[in-house]
Amino acid sequence: MSDLIGSIATGVWTPVLFLLILGGVFFLLYSRFIPYKYLGHAIAILRGKFNNPNDPGQINAYEALSTALASTVGMGNIAGVAAAISIGGPGALFWMWVTAFVGMSTNFFTSTLSVMYRGKDSKGEVQGGPMYVIREALSKSYYPLAILFSVCAMVGCLPIFQANQLTQVIIDIGITSESVKNATFNFIGFTISTPKFIIGSILMIFSGIVIIGGIQRIGNWAGKMVPLMIVLYFLSVFSILIIHITDVPHYLWMIITDAFAATNYRGEPALGGIVGGLIVTGVRRASFSNEAGIGTAPMALGASKSTEPIREGLVSMMSPAIDTLLVCTLTALAILVTDVWQTSGANGVTLTTIAFESSLGVVGKYLLLICAFFFSITSLFSYSYYGSKAMSFLVGVNASKYYNYIYLLTIIVGAILSMADVMNIIDISFALMALPTMISGLILAPRVLKEARSYFSRMTAEGKL
Repeated sequence: MSDLIGSIATGVWTPVLFLLILGGVFFLLYSRFIPYKYLGHAIAILRGKFNNPNDPGQINAYEALSTALASTVGMGNIAGVAAAISIGGPGALFWMWVTAFVGMSTNFFTSTLSVMYRGKDSKGEVQGGPMYVIREALSKSYYPLAILFSVCAMVGCLPIFQANQLTQVIIDIGITSESVKNATFNFIGFTISTPKFIIGSILMIFSGIVIIGGIQRIGNWAGKMVPLMIVLYFLSVFSILIIHITDVPHYLWMIITDAFAATNYRGEPALGGIVGGLIVTGVRRASFSNEAGIGTAPMALGASKSTEPIREGLVSMMSPAIDTLLVCTLTALAILVTDVWQTSGANGVTLTTIAFESSLGVVGKYLLLICAFFFSITSLFSYSYYGSKAMSFLVGVNASKYYNYIYLLTIIVGAILSMADVMNIIDISFALMALPTMISGLILAPRVLKEARSYFSRMTAEGKL
């Protein structure tokens, strides 16, 4: 069964890969790099310079970006990067960079649309996201794409990966007794890991306290926790890089050269060869991490208190930059300079744990545990909002509340499943979410560009740029 799921994931991602990369390049060139020219303006928006509490929406721009980052800056940055390097070697990071750079333009277009074409849920509350964009801006013939997105979002936004990897790092670091680590019990014919079940149950209870509170509580938590977790992680990784500072230039160059040589690629060939396999690995892991083109960021930014869609697009484009170009790069360098990617057969968060411990000793692994906890918990909070929002689109707000209960139960399921199965399930869901997001974005791109030109002209005339 695991092999079948893996084959499906690879097969689905082949066409989606071209859609994400070529679509992102199209957005980049079509806009003539306009969004990249206004990063300073995006920062001003985040600082609250243009906040208006009377604008429609539920949360401000900073909270919306924090919610988006809470889901993207998560275990994908710790475990996903490690998985990419263990399969693809240093060159995988280069293709993650490419995906993130073009993904910035993708996020600008798709998140702008999520505010331009917000709809109302069954309670009359303003909502945004690819499914609403499709319903409000495109003909009825495209409506099946909205359904496809919503169904896949309900699966793709389940917390199984975060729960799986957080549970693993807690076991790796917090449990020293092998007998306790390997303890099991039987449940209707299935052998279940006792420590994984217990840890998953605790995570479920903790997450439920915040999740049941809704988007306002999630946004509040995210706004406080995201900056803290990023700073702590940065300080930890910088300490590792300072210790190995002489090796950093070598590996930065190796990331570029290996991207085209694929000398360290250990996976299956794709797109005609091993370089193709490396590209697929990099794009999949980058998309898994920053979610550009997947449609999650537009759902978060669609809830922003704003009447200016372009502002939310500018804010959204910062997410791939922070997530992949910054956080993922730091994780990759920490793994590369410590050489554990060659000396250890570990994968996922376990590989990152070994890298931290090899340089920082016992303190290192506990620092990673703290960071992993923050990364995972904030992702757990944010993803519940995305999934319930998708379900409310399909069956109404009143019925969608049951999604949270299903969501919480799958934390335990994710904790006890294998990492490979978890990643493949999410990969399939994300790939199918990307199809409606990118198709609607490409069709409606001229409307975004028209809105952008109008907005920047007005801001220039008003002296706000």
